[in-house]
Amino acid sequence: MAENAHLIDGYKAFLDAGKTERECVSSIVEMAKKAGFKDILECASLKAGDKVYSVKMGKAIALFSIGSGKIEQGMNILGAHIDSPRLDVKQNPLYESDFLVYLNTHYYGGIKKYQWVTIPLAIHGVVCKKDGTSVNVVIGEDENDSVFVISDILPHLAQKQMKANASDFIPGESLDLIFGSGIPEKKKENDEKDEKSEKKQSAKKKILGILKEKYGIEEADFGSAELEVVPAGKARDLGLDRSLILAYGQDDRSCAYTSVRAILESDAKIKTNCCICVDKEEIGSVGATGMGSHFFENAVAEVIARLPEGYSDLTLRRCLASSSMLSSDVNAAFDPMNSDLFDRENASFLSGGIVFNKYTGSRGKSGASDANPEFIAALRAALDNAGVKYQMAELGKVDQGGGGTIAFECAKYGMNVLDAGVSVLSMHAPWEITSRVDIEQAFVAYKAFLQCDFSA
Repeated sequence: MAENAHLIDGYKAFLDAGKTERECVSSIVEMAKKAGFKDILECASLKAGDKVYSVKMGKAIALFSIGSGKIEQGMNILGAHIDSPRLDVKQNPLYESDFLVYLNTHYYGGIKKYQWVTIPLAIHGVVCKKDGTSVNVVIGEDENDSVFVISDILPHLAQKQMKANASDFIPGESLDLIFGSGIPEKKKENDEKDEKSEKKQSAKKKILGILKEKYGIEEADFGSAELEVVPAGKARDLGLDRSLILAYGQDDRSCAYTSVRAILESDAKIKTNCCICVDKEEIGSVGATGMGSHFFENAVAEVIARLPEGYSDLTLRRCLASSSMLSSDVNAAFDPMNSDLFDRENASFLSGGIVFNKYTGSRGKSGASDANPEFIAALRAALDNAGVKYQMAELGKVDQGGGGTIAFECAKYGMNVLDAGVSVLSMHAPWEITSRVDIEQAFVAYKAFLQCDFSA
């Protein structure tokens, strides 16, 4: 029980410290160093037992624990993503309208826009300045910090809004944060009516002064900033029995944290172990730090180049094609309040253990990575021997919707891939729900997986 409590406490601390991809990678690097991992750039050569990591642009990371076997025989890979749905601050965001100062945003990933209004919000990110320096920003998490909010219409005046579709009644361009305010003054007869006059912009000037004084940021610096708007507050125990966890970003940081902990607390045997945490999954695994990039194979190439056998393109291709992977990503938990959306016999339940999802995609398995039954059978045998609690499920009813993971991006190398992760209730909401049992079982399952030799 003490070990499980340590895992859950560490998980909640990870969520609190890692509300952006950069923050997650920083936390993972810190954890990896404490576990004896080294930056691969510091290593001229590698041998069995060595442990290294590779970081890409501060937003993706791959960790490797070198096994005793030939790497062309493949690796055991855990792959998760560390981005989560949120609001991103635009490049020219700051404006004043009728004595209120706003930050203009663009939502990221699949959200229900109405869930983001009237809740306390924080800003996390980095502002990069022309002189080459960067300013890390976290506003709204300390109890003494100000928070931010997106306002909504009072019910008394919302007749038109309430008739609109849920996807439309909060337009994307209305998701702007209240960032400050001014004080209206009684208009004098000789005041000009120009809405852009100095008088009308006094509140914005005040905000710019605070930004300059506290952070050294000019308005133009927003153009080279990466600022993410997330729910303010810490992960909390949920339920009188404290059996559940309420927190932002559990898709997919529940799987990322347990995957990282699994590789940090495992010694590779014959197979080299790998854990990769990537960015941009929520918008299609695009960009230089997404799974659709060459980051993963480049990182593997760097490992191979430092091994005694040396680098060859054929070794890299054989390694990737012979590998086995768990795409560590979450699944929708069965929701009793909306049971008609699920095929109950093929749904995952909170506290039911880690979820194996043979295929994702939507409707006719479009966009899916459909795992091979031989691989699933071998995995079942290994996890049964390890006493792992698991369940087989799909996301929801056929034709109801669907979703994807990074699995298909990895399957293109020819490796065996299966989606395996934690059930989440209220997925993609500002505050998501998971089970302590499932976090624990995911960790145990990932550790057991890393000890397997699926080529045997």
